[in-house]
Amino acid sequence: MDANIWNLVLTAVLGMMGWVLREKSDELKRLEILVNKTREEVAKEYVTKVDVHNDINRVLDRIDRLENKIDAFFKDQRSALN
Repeated sequence: MDANIWNLVLTAVLGMMGWVLREKSDELKRLEILVNKTREEVAKEYVTKVDVHNDINRVLDRIDRLENKIDAFFKDQRSALN
């Protein structure tokens, strides 16, 4: 009789441990999927260094062109005064 109670207790404890481990494993899989989706979302929102450099170079080129136009304008104004 004592062995039967011991077997029931061990079975119940091992069953509960198995259930908890399965639940934790499922939760871990769910979290891994969410982390992977988050990584994909983050990659969509940020630009690469190459993209930033290209955009900055375009802006600097336009500023240089504007500076040249302003210089030409002032030269024309100066020559018109003389």
